[in-house]
Amino acid sequence: MRLWVGLGNPGAKYAGNRHNIGFMALDRIADDHGFGPWRKGFQGLVSEGRFGSEKIVLLKPETFMNLSGQSVGEALRFYKLTSDDVTVFHDELDLAPGKLRLKTGGGHAGHNGLRSIHAHIGEAYHRVRLGIGHPGHKDAVASYVLHDFAKADQDWLDDLLRGISDGAPALATGDGPRFQNAVAQRTAPPRSSTGKEKAEPKPVSDATAPAEDTRSTLQRLADRFR
Repeated sequence: MRLWVGLGNPGAKYAGNRHNIGFMALDRIADDHGFGPWRKGFQGLVSEGRFGSEKIVLLKPETFMNLSGQSVGEALRFYKLTSDDVTVFHDELDLAPGKLRLKTGGGHAGHNGLRSIHAHIGEAYHRVRLGIGHPGHKDAVASYVLHDFAKADQDWLDDLLRGISDGAPALATGDGPRFQNAVAQRTAPPRSSTGKEKAEPKPVSDATAPAEDTRSTLQRLADRFR
């Protein structure tokens, strides 16, 4: 069993914030892969599902960001897991928008959610760092992360979330390179020798297949809270 934690702040007011990209990643995984309904638990919201034989518990703490560790620690103790079983999806100021990196252990770099998790379960957990860019000055950080993504961000944000969902089965098995490759296929698709982007192959027609959801990420969030 693995515990995947998305960081963010609860409620419609914060739903579209840059700080909530961790929540967005888990929502996309749950929606795309048929996870169970979100339910209250561990001072947060919980959804469960499987990738093959691997059970995954998704957790969105509702303690507000700077107390995230309380929720994570409670879940960890309940399921009798170790910090090595935990992967945290969080916003990363030090990565360009749309970039993704994996990391295990190390410092929290001033991120209040990670700081709280460090205090409750230690630092030896895994992280999916989701780049949101930096506002340019440290005094502007608080305002920047607590504001919604701009309309201009929608394309790269949706590509990033689609890639995370595509790669989730690989991440569940601990195959980091394959997970990152799935994300790269969405965020930086291969180009031909002429410099033109290769067209994606058209899927085989299937009258029984559900239509693809074409709503933007912010539209999905707005509809969720209607």
